[in-house]
Amino acid sequence: MKNKIYRIVTVVIVATVMQSCFVAKEYERPKDIKTENLYRTQIVSKDSTSLADLSWDKVFTDPILQGYIRKGLENNLDIRIAMQNIVAAQASMKQGKSGYFPTLSVGTDWTHQELSRNSQFGALLQNRSTDQYQVTGTFGWEADIWGKIRSNARATNAVFLQTTAANQAVKTQLIANITDTYYQLMSTDAQIRVAEKTLVNRTESIETIIALKDAGNVTEVAVKQTEAQKYATEIIIADLKATAILLENTMSILLGQPSGKIERSTFEDQPLQPTITFGVSATLLRNRPDVIAAEYNLISNFEQTNVARSNFYPTFKITATGGLQSIDLKEWFSANSVFANIVTGLTQPIFNQRQIKTKFEIAKVNQEIAYIQFEQSLLTAGKEVSDALARYDIQANKIIIRQKQVDALTIATDYSDELLKYGLANYLEVLTAKNDALNTELALIVDKYEQYNSVIQLYRALGGGWK
Repeated sequence: MKNKIYRIVTVVIVATVMQSCFVAKEYERPKDIKTENLYRTQIVSKDSTSLADLSWDKVFTDPILQGYIRKGLENNLDIRIAMQNIVAAQASMKQGKSGYFPTLSVGTDWTHQELSRNSQFGALLQNRSTDQYQVTGTFGWEADIWGKIRSNARATNAVFLQTTAANQAVKTQLIANITDTYYQLMSTDAQIRVAEKTLVNRTESIETIIALKDAGNVTEVAVKQTEAQKYATEIIIADLKATAILLENTMSILLGQPSGKIERSTFEDQPLQPTITFGVSATLLRNRPDVIAAEYNLISNFEQTNVARSNFYPTFKITATGGLQSIDLKEWFSANSVFANIVTGLTQPIFNQRQIKTKFEIAKVNQEIAYIQFEQSLLTAGKEVSDALARYDIQANKIIIRQKQVDALTIATDYSDELLKYGLANYLEVLTAKNDALNTELALIVDKYEQYNSVIQLYRALGGGWK
């Protein structure tokens, strides 16, 4: 017994000494990853408050829209898939943490052996038939000498956190998609109202042109051109109504329900957007779930590289098997039927068809890919913030200019109608003025939608909505 204990202790001491040769590396965020000056803006603010820190119901205050967002977060199919991915990742994480524990299995078997009469032993034995009954328990444990199990546990934990962040990214994108589709629907309704109002005016214009023709002031060409203008307006209305139906179908899919009518408010009644506040770059991007997921992906691959590296070193295992074994069923539970064996030792791989080295090289490549993807996610986040800020500033100025254009063309249309009655303008000038007025008024609605959309995209780009 002393001999056995001495041997086990010797193996453990040797393994401990060898451990000093290699320890699994600890993850640190790469210092050459830029987290500052990632987006373009002339605004320098030390305020740590960001638009992304506001909950979505504080940013989007329309009660009907809020109901759709809540429904989408509950029923959207992408959200439900992401939740199942979290469940699967959680199971893998639990398995990774269980690597520290030993394995234990039990089994029972019956073996029947019939020797050949012409065999070496069969020719000597009268009873060539034997039965053996056995109950065994097998215990196995691997020492985490090189940090392999620890690194694997960390890797599975990082995958779980990465999957959770990915779910948050789906939520952020879903809120942006629902809100954007809702505003598109309202802006389309507003365009339809403008076009229908224009259609009424153009129907009246036909009557006016016919009267002028009867008075000899214009020709039949003017009448037909005015009728064509009316038909063009009807086509615009038809296209806009078709667009509204397609948007309703899109919204239905986002809400996880069959296509149908979508209730909405009016575009004109929408409240002003909240004041946009900024923080420093690193603070702005801390909420981006895709950036968070990219770093957890890097952590996972970093730990997998640790695991692959540890495979070059010896493995210390203890395996114990014991139980009851007897050729006589009556003596199965006798003390003489007890058997046991313990195997301990270090296994050092030498030649294994380059499998370990290949796995290590692949792990290093995957780690480098994850590093590049993390860097790419930061740059993409900075670009999206820059784009949204630029669009917000540009649209605010465009709306002011576009409104002046609408006012000027509305007055020009009124003047042209009066001048036509007195023969001081031709019908082509009137048609051009009216077409320009309608197109500009429709463009003003698009500009207002784009301003709302820029806030939606900025909120998403800053990582808002998932909290």
